[in-house]
Amino acid sequence: MECPHLSSSVCIAPDSAKFPNGSPSSWCCSVCRSNKSPWVCLTCSSVHCGRYVNGHAKKHYEDTQVPLTNHKKSEKQDKPQHTVCMDCSSYSTYCYRCDDFVVNDTKLGLVQKVREHLQNLENSAFTADRHRKRKLLENSSLNSKLLKVNGSTTAICATGLRNLGNTCFMNAILQSLSNIEQFCCYFKELPAVELRNGKTAGRRTYHTRSQGDNNVSLVEEFRKTLCALWQGSQTAFSPESLFYVVWKIMPNFRGYQQQDAHEFMRYLLDHLHLELQGGFNGVSRSAILQENSTLSASNKCCINGASTVVTAIFGGILQNEVNCLICGTESRKFDPFLDLSLDIPSQFRNKRSKNQENGPVCSLRDCLRSFTDLEELDETELYMCHKCKKKQKSTKKFWIQKLPKVLCLHLKRFHWTAYLRNKVDTYVEFPLRGLDMKCYLLEPENRGPEHCLYDLAAVVVHHGSGVGSGHYTAYATHEGRWFHFNDSTVTLTDEDTVVKAKAYILFYVERQAKAGSDKL
Repeated sequence: MECPHLSSSVCIAPDSAKFPNGSPSSWCCSVCRSNKSPWVCLTCSSVHCGRYVNGHAKKHYEDTQVPLTNHKKSEKQDKPQHTVCMDCSSYSTYCYRCDDFVVNDTKLGLVQKVREHLQNLENSAFTADRHRKRKLLENSSLNSKLLKVNGSTTAICATGLRNLGNTCFMNAILQSLSNIEQFCCYFKELPAVELRNGKTAGRRTYHTRSQGDNNVSLVEEFRKTLCALWQGSQTAFSPESLFYVVWKIMPNFRGYQQQDAHEFMRYLLDHLHLELQGGFNGVSRSAILQENSTLSASNKCCINGASTVVTAIFGGILQNEVNCLICGTESRKFDPFLDLSLDIPSQFRNKRSKNQENGPVCSLRDCLRSFTDLEELDETELYMCHKCKKKQKSTKKFWIQKLPKVLCLHLKRFHWTAYLRNKVDTYVEFPLRGLDMKCYLLEPENRGPEHCLYDLAAVVVHHGSGVGSGHYTAYATHEGRWFHFNDSTVTLTDEDTVVKAKAYILFYVERQAKAGSDKL
């Protein structure tokens, strides 16, 4: 947005000696000394932590807004305001008075000058640190981050994703998808596509969101992002180019407002599916899919045309069965799906933690049972019976006709009231392994027991009270270890921490035929 407060708030010199030493992305909050999410005030150059850490940057703004008496109001207007700050990692600018990210600059271009100065400081710190890291790499066969696990040193190749301005919803989904091995490997093995030619061939292009270039590929930028993750060559990757393409082809996600992670995942998968159906750079993506021996025709589920890796892995089929209560006429309809959205049963909605008393804990099985149980439709959902030739009362029941390779379960944590969209903060117990889906199948006898068991691969969690606010993080397992992905920060975690999370989206992968584990 165009901010009107820059002229009264951006007062520091771009090369100010007041800046702390070291790289800006690792500066510490002057209050709590945290080096997570540092923001620098563009009025006084003080550094504080962001709102999702301890919120001292916002508190700094609030503390400087001291109300004055009437005879001092004109004097107040001439004093600099501490309303604008800059993210020391992504260099995005935010105004607390506008409560939004800023895209314009002062007449003298001070914001861009400060941004360039911070980038130079970051590069200088990186150069100074390079020699120390090079010695470390020379003395070790590891080329990634080192961590102590069970008393021994091991490598962590996980890479975080920088927040580009309330893009945690996108980061959580990307990290989850990157840990679904079969899906991720397909994209990483695609041939790279060169979109540039002529004088710009071979050069790296830094896209800005104001560019008018229509020659963009979501598949290509998605592939590049997945390739950047799990290489261990950097601690955090900035998905700028991917976000630029998202802005181009998904208008709903333009801007810096918080978005719904589930809605973004559906748009992302749908657009990947549509682009893969078309072919790119002269190579048919469907042809590549057919050559992939791991994705047989029997495992494909077509949605809006030909099958792609999206439908081959996430695609399942539901049978929707409706019965007229007057004449008994039965109607059946088959619907493809990429994920299942499950209601949290109303009797559990006041239970916010696993250890809270007053009744049983809500489980994922309760949510699945609520989804597939026989339901009588209310007066607002009367069924048009073709035999009675009018709308009648009826019952509805869902069966799963075909299970996908990756079962994506979305828990409906947001619902509309008269004026607001509230969050259901109920804790839902879910298994890490051995989720048995056989009892929800239309024809369970046609599926072997080993093909109905699923193990958890990733979890997306929403922290906060509303869909338009809060913060998204993700847990995912990689090579037998669990990681917590919080934008640019990646930490090793354990199963006990994962099972306590209030899941919003769960990704379960079909278990391969081998010795089983405990079932749900």
